[in-house]
Amino acid sequence: MINYKLIYKILGSLQFLLGTLLLGCTAIAFFYEEDDFLAFLISAIFTFSGGFVLKYMGHDANNNLNRRDSYLLVTVTWIIFSIFGMLPFIISGYITNFTDAFFETMSGFTTTGASILDDVEYLPHATLFWRTQTQWIGGLGIVFFTIAIIPSLVGSGSVKVFAAEATGPLRSKMHPRLSTMAKWIWTIYISLTMGCVFSYYLAGMGWFDSINYAMTTTATGGFSTHNDSTAFFHSPTIEYISILFQFLAGINFMMFYIGIFRLKPGTLFKSSEFKTYIAIILLSTLWIGYLLITCNGYGLERAFRSALFQVVSFITTTGLFNDDAAQWPHITWVILACLMFIGACSGSTTGGFKCIRLVMIVRVLRNEFHKLLHPNAVFPVKVDGVLVPRSQLSTLLAFFAIFTVMVLLTATLMIAANIDNTNAITIALSCISNVGLTLGTQIGPEMSWSELPTYIKWLCSFLMLVGRLEIMSVLILFTRGFWKDN
Repeated sequence: MINYKLIYKILGSLQFLLGTLLLGCTAIAFFYEEDDFLAFLISAIFTFSGGFVLKYMGHDANNNLNRRDSYLLVTVTWIIFSIFGMLPFIISGYITNFTDAFFETMSGFTTTGASILDDVEYLPHATLFWRTQTQWIGGLGIVFFTIAIIPSLVGSGSVKVFAAEATGPLRSKMHPRLSTMAKWIWTIYISLTMGCVFSYYLAGMGWFDSINYAMTTTATGGFSTHNDSTAFFHSPTIEYISILFQFLAGINFMMFYIGIFRLKPGTLFKSSEFKTYIAIILLSTLWIGYLLITCNGYGLERAFRSALFQVVSFITTTGLFNDDAAQWPHITWVILACLMFIGACSGSTTGGFKCIRLVMIVRVLRNEFHKLLHPNAVFPVKVDGVLVPRSQLSTLLAFFAIFTVMVLLTATLMIAANIDNTNAITIALSCISNVGLTLGTQIGPEMSWSELPTYIKWLCSFLMLVGRLEIMSVLILFTRGFWKDN
């Protein structure tokens, strides 16, 4: 039986966290003396009020959180955060449509970066910062953030919640106390963000831009304070800094934790997933760079920088851009779409299929070819010397099948809505992989998503949520067995 009272109690505490973040934006609006001050203040009051109601509903709950509770908690948390997080947009009037406001907020928390705003430069500072902050909080996970700062809130169910929200099929060996590990991982995340802030500032950005771009870079989100994204600054130095921190954010944070805090730096370079991640980036960059030189007449340095930036942005599902990839040769669209699908490393802030799953599929295929020659032999699947259980291989197959079916089904619905084929496929991939960019003629990297039909925006919002929570954690709520008592 689902422990609804405990879920209400945890959601209430999370509402207080969200209200505090909204109050921070209220202070920014007050500092800049802009017209969104009242919107953030009212939003914070509504959010705190909702938190008090939920806490009251769960005041006498027992702290026994089971696996079923954790899946429901994580999914509902992201939905509630998106509902209350969109209040500043609606109350201020900068986004008047409920669908658009929800889409924008869900895109933020899931670090997708797709935006219905045609012009972000007219937004006040606090609203811009709120968009950025949603991505930064969603980068490692809303509930995972809570485990780090309020471990007693989730209690013994923290591991189950982590499993429901974390990305990737394999879990590195964790610290005996998950809350301790969560603190160290958030320390790494904050350190990367601060390093990115100072690097951007030294490269010529102002403090406000530096903070906002750093938060969306390390969260691999892609929201920016300028319509032209990173290209606004016309600075190769800023672009290379962005490439570096996007790349770092795409690495498994567990590996960072083991390498830095457990003093085993060699672990990272022994990882099959990390080596695959590096290899894909290098090969894709060289291929696209060559095409830009031969087909678009780019110089060597510009071709390398543009290719590397877009490759890293797409594989890390960040969505920042320094060039208009819609004007590149069509074969580059295929390469970038494949990168959207693959994604970076598991346990990072990125979306997509994940390199570790690609490694596992390659190993499975290799074993199948060996079995054709040696039908009676047993070929176990190993990743970095660790045996992958058959149950995880079955889960991998199911994940791949559902991922593919959802992309094809969504693309079909979009084509039925008179969206051209290229955009239909890339929008579906972009949403479920949490990238935010598409490559077609209707919605290119330098345009918004505002022209999509309303029901398609809701479908995209659902895909963003499903993609961020690794599909299974959300879809299990739609099964009959989940709601049965036994």
